[in-house]
Amino acid sequence: MNIGQASKSTQLSVKQIRDYEKAGLLINPSRSEAGYRIYNSNDIARLKFIAKARSVGFSLAQIGELLALQDNPHRTSAQVKTLTANHIDFLSNKIKELEEMKTVLGAWSDACRGNDMPECPILQGLGG
Repeated sequence: MNIGQASKSTQLSVKQIRDYEKAGLLINPSRSEAGYRIYNSNDIARLKFIAKARSVGFSLAQIGELLALQDNPHRTSAQVKTLTANHIDFLSNKIKELEEMKTVLGAWSDACRGNDMPECPILQGLGG
């Protein structure tokens, strides 16, 4: 199938598919005589894997590691679990940071009267 069909099949944009190829996540698909990319079922499965990994927040570098593990018949599930556990820790820390930001912004917003006066605790908070 061509890149447009691959895009529809994987729910990825053509640009994303090209970007994943440039990043080395997609092994060079074969080409038609006219030079157009041709994607086979293995390419589509790999693109769907990448899309699913992105949907749970893995970085491109992490996806590269996961794909290398997937391609390695001598991998251990412990290797995959370790990479995933590290990602979960990262996400947990990010959630904590976002909750802290939300608390600070909420306090500033609650203190702001939102009226016609120029005083604004939000701007004061941002100004330090």
